Amino acid sequence: MSDKKVVVKKSSGDFEPFSTQKLKKSLQISGVTNEEIDTIVEYIKLQLYDGISSKEIHEKAFFLLKKSNRICASKYSLKRAIFDLGPTGYPFERLISALLRHKGYKTKVGVILQGECVAHEIDVLAEKDENTYAIECKFHSNPNYACNVKIPLYINSRFIDVQKQWNKNSEKTTYLKQGWLVTNTRFTEDAINYAKCVGLTLFSWDYPKDNGISKNIDEFGLYPITVLTTLTKLEKKQLIDKNIILIKELLETPDTLKQLEISPVRIERIVTEVQKLCSM
Repeated sequence: MSDKKVVVKKSSGDFEPFSTQKLKKSLQISGVTNEEIDTIVEYIKLQLYDGISSKEIHEKAFFLLKKSNRICASKYSLKRAIFDLGPTGYPFERLISALLRHKGYKTKVGVILQGECVAHEIDVLAEKDENTYAIECKFHSNPNYACNVKIPLYINSRFIDVQKQWNKNSEKTTYLKQGWLVTNTRFTEDAINYAKCVGLTLFSWDYPKDNGISKNIDEFGLYPITVLTTLTKLEKKQLIDKNIILIKELLETPDTLKQLEISPVRIERIVTEVQKLCSM
């Protein structure tokens, strides 16, 4: 079946021709072998029909991966797993904080800072090389949502208010250098251009190019517990309620799974999946 004969409905509502190469690339990023990729692609081609959603294609590929290679299935579901951290934004803030710590920053989550005019709650405060960074995290449950220019305009004005107060305080041992805006979705072109103009750092799923959230999570193995295929949705929610956000935290707190009354056999499977993901 030729790629051009089938039109796919994207999550944005737009349509595009089905692309074998695009599907293969998404599978390759997850570490799937070429043989597994060929098997999955051929199966998906047989299931295609005009107007099929990209979500349905993803779910079909995930179903096959889950049966043959749970570890790659976990990595393949990473983008969806970030959305599953909701509905509140706090777990996402924890994830970003952990990522920054692995990049050499000291971090605090949920800090109140006095500005020159008013007080502001900063989602993540990060310190490195005698500089401090005020980071605002915008978590969205809708994958189609894009942060427009109004959001960096607002974030930058808050940062300037805090920066003025911080840097004139002689008791501060670091310089409040820059504001950051982080989102799990994407930024509009105007938002990116404005941020570049005023010196506001932007960080999203795939921005900056080749250095976005997804690449950093893979590089440091900072997978959220929502990627795990061996946990139910309820168990994931219960763990998030216990402030367990990263799969590495399950290894650091082994009794947590017992507290959820999960059987020893399943705990062994869960821990095995975590260990394999952490070692990739």
